[in-house]
Amino acid sequence: MLFKMRGVQLYRDDGIVLRTQKLGEADRIITVLCRNSGRVRAVGKGVRRTKSRWGARLEPFTHVDLMLHVGRSLDVITQAEVIRPYGEQLVADYPRYTAGVAMLETAERFTPMEKEPALRQLLLLIGGLRSLGESVHDSRLVLDAFLLRSLAVAGYAPSLRECARCGASGALPAFAVAAGGVVCASCRPPGAASPSPHTVSLMLALLQGDWDGADSSDRRHQVECSGLVAAYLQWHLEHSIRSLRHVERL
Repeated sequence: MLFKMRGVQLYRDDGIVLRTQKLGEADRIITVLCRNSGRVRAVGKGVRRTKSRWGARLEPFTHVDLMLHVGRSLDVITQAEVIRPYGEQLVADYPRYTAGVAMLETAERFTPMEKEPALRQLLLLIGGLRSLGESVHDSRLVLDAFLLRSLAVAGYAPSLRECARCGASGALPAFAVAAGGVVCASCRPPGAASPSPHTVSLMLALLQGDWDGADSSDRRHQVECSGLVAAYLQWHLEHSIRSLRHVERL
């Protein structure tokens, strides 16, 4: 919602804080994925001062309600209220924290244009952070589900039921990142992976939200799934997700 007050354009929005950067001696640049405005970079003035009343409200993982005024290059945050501090549930659990950081970075990569609405990406992020905090499912499964669904929202969902090249069904023994998913023997390119059929089933379960199937999967298939998802994600983003390195060390 955009309105004017004393000649200043103000707007209100809510979203998830993706990251922060130092600016000058006391300010920060806050990157937020907002409900209506998409990805916004705005200045939080004075938030690094120890006496700041609302600096702690603008930390990564926090779902915030913001009031901002439109600036020349960067907007300025004038008010911030916490809706839900997802970080409080994650910082004490390293696997869940690193998975959450990977989610934040991925959400930013999938919203390259500032102030371009990306509601579905925001809702995926909120759902992913909530699921991480509830600790019901393995953190890496939650992350892989988020990555696969983010790819689907962006139009890059992998083909998992039929050959990504010719559309054939039946025996699909390989997964080719560049081809777009599973491929038949005739379409298999050099260097394609040969995942277990159970791994492909796990990827499909995560994409569709079948948590009973995902939770009951074997660890070796989860590991293989994570490798394929990471490779497929980074191929389509044409950029590495640096935080995934920390997740993969676990």
